[in-house]
Amino acid sequence: MLSFFSKHKGKVKWLAILLVICCISIVLSNYWIDSSTRSQLYSDVTLIPARKVGLVLGASKNTNRGTHNLYFTYRIQAAYQLFKAHKIQYLLLSGDNHIKGYDEPSDMREALIALGVPDSCIVLDYAGFRTLDSVVRCNEVFGEDSITIVSQEFHNQRALFIANKNNIHAIGFNAQEVNKNYSFKTRVREYFARVKCVLDIYVLYTSPKFLGKKIHIGK
Repeated sequence: MLSFFSKHKGKVKWLAILLVICCISIVLSNYWIDSSTRSQLYSDVTLIPARKVGLVLGASKNTNRGTHNLYFTYRIQAAYQLFKAHKIQYLLLSGDNHIKGYDEPSDMREALIALGVPDSCIVLDYAGFRTLDSVVRCNEVFGEDSITIVSQEFHNQRALFIANKNNIHAIGFNAQEVNKNYSFKTRVREYFARVKCVLDIYVLYTSPKFLGKKIHIGK
């Protein structure tokens, strides 16, 4: 073992440096996103200010195992709660549908209509491939710069961080959290997603995959 480290001392050194940089990036990115968006989050429907549009971030209806996805279920419940309380007038459902048989916006629409939300109050965005796409398109394509974002708290924080950088006046309504055992993999991915978020905004200057013609909500 000692001979191995002696032989590859240079490689081991650089690997250790990269590991330290990675850990620091994760910690700083998470702290930055958490601290800069904390005041924009709401969990009580009676306290959240009213906005014209609620941006509901997409999730798959079912898990890979074929069971109901609690992230999806709780976001739909949160969106309906806001609509029923007259805290939003329109729901912009943004998600992915680039694979045949997989359509997040349409699945969300069906679930909300089943709860009693009129179809006339629902707008679909089929190009919300990433959180960045969903948030930026809400402004660039749909012309909304004052919105309520609907998702779980950890996801809302990242979406709000993106909105803030793009001069979108956004607040977040937190859907019910999923228990830690159920959400472990998602939580781990979120740490790295936040590093990618910071890089996209401040280093790579990433834009949505698609923009397209303007669509006006409620006109």
